[in-house]
Amino acid sequence: MIAMGSPKAGNHDDLYEIEEVLKEILALLEEAGIEHKGLFLNADAGFDSKSLRDFLESKEIIANIKPNPRNGEQPDVYFDEELYKNRFKIEQANGWLDGYKGLIMRYEYLDVTWIGMLLLGFISKFLKKV
Repeated sequence: MIAMGSPKAGNHDDLYEIEEVLKEILALLEEAGIEHKGLFLNADAGFDSKSLRDFLESKEIIANIKPNPRNGEQPDVYFDEELYKNRFKIEQANGWLDGYKGLIMRYEYLDVTWIGMLLLGFISKFLKKV
């Protein structure tokens, strides 16, 4: 994980405002001096959409998105099964972070608090690695 977007209120599908969220994340990376061209996005079938793939291509980001069989016949798109298997590590990190922020979930009402708890989780995880 390199960066995170701001929280979105309500129950939404995976693609809800995805381009705006990615623009926000790309701006954070640019501000930090991290080049995004050539990075890859490893995502499950819930993110399989032509508009997302087109957006990522326009930003020179490799879209490794598992094709969604419910979308019907799939066009010829890049998908690396071995790279996709590494997605498990990201899912583990997401689960750990969700558990961390869950400790005080009922006390937080502001987006800034939610983001702060996730940042504390990132810092805690990082410090355990060094």
